[in-house]
Amino acid sequence: MRCQRPILHRALRTLRPPQRRYARVHNVRFLVTNQEPDKVFDKYRDKLSEKARREGLNSVSELKTAYASKIQEYRQKASIQLPQTHPKPEFPQSPRPPEPSSSTTSTSTSTAAPPGIKPLSAFLDVKKISALPEKEISTLWRLRHAPHPYTLSASIPAPIYDTIASTASRNPQFILPIPREGQGSELHFLQWSFPSQRHSTLCITHLAEYKLKGEFATPHTTITHHSDLRDSHGLVLLNGVVMEKRGVSVDEAKWLLICLQRFYGNTGGTQEGSGAGERRRRLLEMFNKGDQGFRIQDLIEEAEKVV
Repeated sequence: MRCQRPILHRALRTLRPPQRRYARVHNVRFLVTNQEPDKVFDKYRDKLSEKARREGLNSVSELKTAYASKIQEYRQKASIQLPQTHPKPEFPQSPRPPEPSSSTTSTSTSTAAPPGIKPLSAFLDVKKISALPEKEISTLWRLRHAPHPYTLSASIPAPIYDTIASTASRNPQFILPIPREGQGSELHFLQWSFPSQRHSTLCITHLAEYKLKGEFATPHTTITHHSDLRDSHGLVLLNGVVMEKRGVSVDEAKWLLICLQRFYGNTGGTQEGSGAGERRRRLLEMFNKGDQGFRIQDLIEEAEKVV
């Protein structure tokens, strides 16, 4: 399942964390160089002058003019430009209106899962479980996925999911860290999409791989939310898959989901108060707007408080 990848080049390109304490970031390949342009030019001034003489030119400036097209070509190759996506759908704040019963075809189309996504009926008999209370449905959902070691499952109360999905529709991208003792924190790229009224998906990819391969990067974790029972039972069911041997364990994927809920659900808890939720909301919005003030160190410090 491939997630759409809108442009957030500025936000990704300008991040530069200070290296201190336990929270150090490794293998982030897009960080800018410490060398200023003038220092780089001075370092290669003699070689450029020699090159200009061999080309029969009078100065390095003439050399740059002669090679302007090639310089631009190399710059474009060195910068990964992510494709634009369609406008983000607004998540509905109120229950959906009843579907018309006069047309069987239109009803079937509106409830069908998009291509590449398994519908809820692929896991459970929706007609039968609809007669059960919320607690029993949650138990059946958990048991349905228990035999598979690389799967994730959860039952989310509708109000919490509504908050998360509404925030995700406005902020469809983010990065979250996985702390690794003695190695700093490893960053992961999150991408939301809303392919239908009843489904939302989340792809999680190693940030270094995403920066290198762009839309061709393969997510190590994919998540689907099924809201078929949202109106009737106040419940949204989550299922996901963690790819084997991709450098992320199931427990680490669970950590990312817990961390995600804190940033997107804004559930800081009574001990932390509203200040923590406000800081996380600001980081989320700054990242999606490409704000120059976004700092990875601030993100890591907030993520560490989830423990």
